[in-house]
Amino acid sequence: MSLAEKTIILGVSGGIAAYKSAELVRLLRKEDADVRVVMTHAAREFITPLTLQTLSGNPVMTDLFDLTQESEIGHIRLADDADLVVIAPATADVIARMAAGMADDPVTTVVLATRAKVLLAPAMNVNMWEHPLTKRNVDALGGSGRFYVAGPAAGELACGWVGAGRMLEPAEILAAIRRALTQADLDGMRVLVSAGPTWEPVDPVRFLGNRSSGKMGYAVARAAALRGAKVTLVSGPVGLDAPPGVERIAVETARELRDAVLSRWEAQDAVVMAAAVADYRPATPQPKKIGKRKAGEAIKIDLLANPDILAEMGSARRGKKPVLVGFAAETAESDGTALVSAAKEKLRAKKCDLVVANDVTEKGAGFSVDTNRVVLVSADGAEPTVVGPASKDQVAHALLDRVRSLANSHGR
Repeated sequence: MSLAEKTIILGVSGGIAAYKSAELVRLLRKEDADVRVVMTHAAREFITPLTLQTLSGNPVMTDLFDLTQESEIGHIRLADDADLVVIAPATADVIARMAAGMADDPVTTVVLATRAKVLLAPAMNVNMWEHPLTKRNVDALGGSGRFYVAGPAAGELACGWVGAGRMLEPAEILAAIRRALTQADLDGMRVLVSAGPTWEPVDPVRFLGNRSSGKMGYAVARAAALRGAKVTLVSGPVGLDAPPGVERIAVETARELRDAVLSRWEAQDAVVMAAAVADYRPATPQPKKIGKRKAGEAIKIDLLANPDILAEMGSARRGKKPVLVGFAAETAESDGTALVSAAKEKLRAKKCDLVVANDVTEKGAGFSVDTNRVVLVSADGAEPTVVGPASKDQVAHALLDRVRSLANSHGR
């Protein structure tokens, strides 16, 4: 979900968490969003308008009755231009005033005037958050269908208490902004994604692995969650954080990945096998480190074939649920015909619905990079579709468009 050219109105109210608003503005600008900041009078006690103006590149509204601000910015124009209004931090006071329909400062006035969605990032003392009146106010706003709540998190609070009430970190709020701006067309779907490499132990300090970074699989999991799916991510060892809202199950070997997937796959609407599962494993991993040999001295390691997880699911599937998606990483592809042929062969052999094929030797389409170029080949007879070169997030959304179409045709 790109935030480029999106207009985000950030309302800052008077809480100690207002210092995090500066980082949120920075992250939004990094995504090329147009950020307009409005502040309550109390917010100015915690962070200056100059700071937020410098970071956003736009004037900051702090006073409804300042003729210069109103002529240059205009609270109604801000409300009309908004793709999303974000209140971070959303204190107990500003939540109460919004629930009462008040418009006595720039923040509450813009909220009352806008037709855009409003995302609240609460921040307050745990007792205030758990107070029945605050709960009533949050429920009243949520019941309108226009307000969404992200957080709060639990932890140590600035006041010394420990519990729920801490504002989410800016990166978490950014993820919630993406969710709020993304059409939830996978709402209710259950999607399992495998990602990353597997490591097959040779001895306690060595393993057989591959170059997979997990970025493509993580992009699929992130995109599915943004679009409303309930996502389970079975991940090999990678250096990536779990996408927000995604359940991650960490595995290391191909057999561990198989156990995690096969114990869950039948309850899913779609299974996307993006993991680069090792085809072979050492037949007898050594219990102690293998000693160093002389230079040029050979060492023999017997290998066993690992389970073919996608083929197991394809053979065991009854009917057309869940949608099964496989990946085919090929090398030295030139004209594209061999890539499509390899994908069609994998479709037949694995009995799956869709194969995502790419040439990992192509620049910008292999392991560890943030972009990809793939061919989507499906078993329904549709013409193969080339996606990219594009970011892996964009490729993930294109893939999920096909998954959604296949799930609907299969009668999800």
